[in-house]
Amino acid sequence: MPVTKAALPGTRYFGLSGLEMAEQIRQGAISSVELVEAHIELIQAFNPRLNAVVGQRFSAARAEAKAADERIAKNEADLPPFLGVPCTLKENFAFAGQVQSGGLVSRKDFIAEKDATAVARLRAAGLIPLGFTNLSELGMWLESHNQVYGRTNNAYSMKHIPGGSSGGEGAIIGSGASPLGLGADIGGSIRLPAFFNGIFGHKPTGGLVPGSGQYPFPDGDGVKLLASGPLARRAEDLYPLVQILAGPDGIDPGTVPATLKNPADVKISKLRVFYLEQLPILYITPVQKEIREAVRAAVARLSEVTGRPVAEAKHKYMGEALQLWATRMAGGSQSSFDELLSAGKKINFGLELAKSFFGESDFSLPANALAVIEELADMPLQLRTHFLGHVAELKRYFSDLLGDDGVFICPTYPTTAPRHNIPLLRPLDFVYTALFNTLELPVTQVPMGFDRNGLPTGVQIVANHFNDHVAMAVGQFLENQFGGWRPPA
Repeated sequence: MPVTKAALPGTRYFGLSGLEMAEQIRQGAISSVELVEAHIELIQAFNPRLNAVVGQRFSAARAEAKAADERIAKNEADLPPFLGVPCTLKENFAFAGQVQSGGLVSRKDFIAEKDATAVARLRAAGLIPLGFTNLSELGMWLESHNQVYGRTNNAYSMKHIPGGSSGGEGAIIGSGASPLGLGADIGGSIRLPAFFNGIFGHKPTGGLVPGSGQYPFPDGDGVKLLASGPLARRAEDLYPLVQILAGPDGIDPGTVPATLKNPADVKISKLRVFYLEQLPILYITPVQKEIREAVRAAVARLSEVTGRPVAEAKHKYMGEALQLWATRMAGGSQSSFDELLSAGKKINFGLELAKSFFGESDFSLPANALAVIEELADMPLQLRTHFLGHVAELKRYFSDLLGDDGVFICPTYPTTAPRHNIPLLRPLDFVYTALFNTLELPVTQVPMGFDRNGLPTGVQIVANHFNDHVAMAVGQFLENQFGGWRPPA
């Protein structure tokens, strides 16, 4: 007889944020052992359908939970903020003693020697990792599918994608089996899984959080495009998690010192609101009706509170979103995608692409296709310089537009979660998220209900550089207004 959600004790924690769990642990209302065990049971119940958690450390987590409860019992002073709270981690973050493949067959036996900076900071804050979640090969596709771990399914439907590359995180948190987790985003890899699985995610300002210890890790301009950040069931966990993660580590050359302000200090009634329902790009899918409605609903509710008119924001270079992202990515690393994929070996990716249609390649079909496209689409220096000028102008536009009191609301993706393999037919629809990696702007992903098929909708909340707190404050406001994450049926 299958186990139902109602029979699982962990479902009673669905309404709690990580902060609330930590507070109840400190007060003795619940124990870390109880909380960790409940989420292990949830993972064991849901993961066979999701294939989201691809490596587990349940025994170690139980021991860490026991140690956390012992610290509480001793009335230790200055306890870390998330002591005893379970979490999950994207597999490409180094965790000492664990596999860090990045979804590559050639790295399936690679064992990390020490924790990535973000992992070390989360563990120092008291969080207890339960396991490691699936991703796309080298973090570069909408499907979290690779030849090491297989394919991950959406939390709300096995027929639909969970997004990528942090799709395992999105699916396991969206299912309710993990309260929060760690992802990374270079073109939408936090926001897309959060959107498709109905949860919250935050892509920090470029340079706010070090990405050291991830694989792969850019070694050029790309360090500012890649942003490590949290995914969570509840919006209030985003700020404390980013606060824990932020700040230079002496390793990531792109990280800068910055003061992260508190969302609690943001007055929603004083904000200026801008929006866009669809990018002016002909080669991407038109935005689905329910997503347009989600943008309108968010804008309308904010307008009611501010009492100010809202304005549509447009700039001619928004239509170049894909070219601008590709330009910055082209200068983002000294190692090409195909070099990383092949681990430096000479490989004919045209042949590998053909083999992947028959399941004979060590690489997924999307990865082989991306490698072939990269080889064919090398950008001349003159054209790269041309587009970099447009990037600079668009940065100035958003900086002047948003200031310290403005937010920009737009779609995350043209549709709700597509069915598996559909992104192969429309591979460029990720530009709604990639644009803001290009501009290094902070973005909070907010769930906004469901479409007619029961799949989550949502919006992106964009703020000015290092005004992450403004985007997160609007995320919390919209959660209160529209209900936020709701468990899959």
